[in-house]
Amino acid sequence: MNKQRKAIALISGGLDSMLAARTIQEQGIHVEGINFFTGFCVEGHTHAIREKDKAKPKRNNSLWVAEQLGIKLHIVDVIEEYKNVLLNPKHGYGQHMNPCLDCKIFMVNKAKQWIVENDFDFIITGEVIGQRPMSQRKATMPIVARESGADDLLLRPLCAKNLPATLPEREGWVDREKLHDITGRSRKPQMAMAKDFGIDEYSQPAGGCCFLTDKYYSAKLVDLWKARDSREYELDDVMLLKVGRHIRPQPHYKLIIAREEGEGRFLEGYKKDYISMKCVSHQGPLVLIDGTIAAEDLYLAASITARYGQGREAEQVEINVLYQDGAERCLQVKPMLEQDIPKAWFI
Repeated sequence: MNKQRKAIALISGGLDSMLAARTIQEQGIHVEGINFFTGFCVEGHTHAIREKDKAKPKRNNSLWVAEQLGIKLHIVDVIEEYKNVLLNPKHGYGQHMNPCLDCKIFMVNKAKQWIVENDFDFIITGEVIGQRPMSQRKATMPIVARESGADDLLLRPLCAKNLPATLPEREGWVDREKLHDITGRSRKPQMAMAKDFGIDEYSQPAGGCCFLTDKYYSAKLVDLWKARDSREYELDDVMLLKVGRHIRPQPHYKLIIAREEGEGRFLEGYKKDYISMKCVSHQGPLVLIDGTIAAEDLYLAASITARYGQGREAEQVEINVLYQDGAERCLQVKPMLEQDIPKAWFI
């Protein structure tokens, strides 16, 4: 009796990884999913925080995809290990702070370790030749396989017919003729395949799922490193860069200003870690101060805080300053005019 083969599928939560896993499931292979948590994933976090996104599903898309496929999903925290990938990418960055090729190598390497430890046979990814300019080109596909150590145990079902046969294909574990030959950035083939599989709901097919590909987020990350004179970071740093309006009036501190009620509730959780400001004479946003703020900086920070509240046109507003130890101070300030806040202060 032939042994049932087992594959681990990298599940991002997007359509491609969903289709890749389903393609192999259809051939009678036992498939389980794996998702590596770096802290930089887009989906779920901001939708859960912002009031304006309350109509969007509050879900982890990787878990949701695994549920639709009927497979077990292993979520692996790689925050600490991933730091070296982000800070020292061998193959460099993409357009922003995205080390996409090194990231793919890292994740496939972690998957290779996982299949060895768990007696699985091969690895599945949803990669498509030509879809991503850095990590998904025909020239970089062999680099991922080689440098990850996965070699020909790495199967890309969506574009397999455009690549040399892997071990699972040569050994007959999977039928190469039932794999696909998708190339390029168009998502029409994937959408047609989803329809054939009876999949009518999936996350948006365009765009990446990583904040590091976003130019605004990347700018905030670079600013953070520059201000701290170190490129170290923690998960809280990663999360706070996703939320609020960031303004840096001086090199030694910045303001994180809630843009709406949901963000304000989220920032409330950090009041014991940062000096915070809030207008008490009028409605206004919660503001965190990240950095070391001098006494002479408080009035400027308070004036900016007042600008983003309902007292922005008042002659004077009262701002409450709350310190980490619970001490408080009240300031009377004139709100800063919008045109007086230099664009260079916005991160």
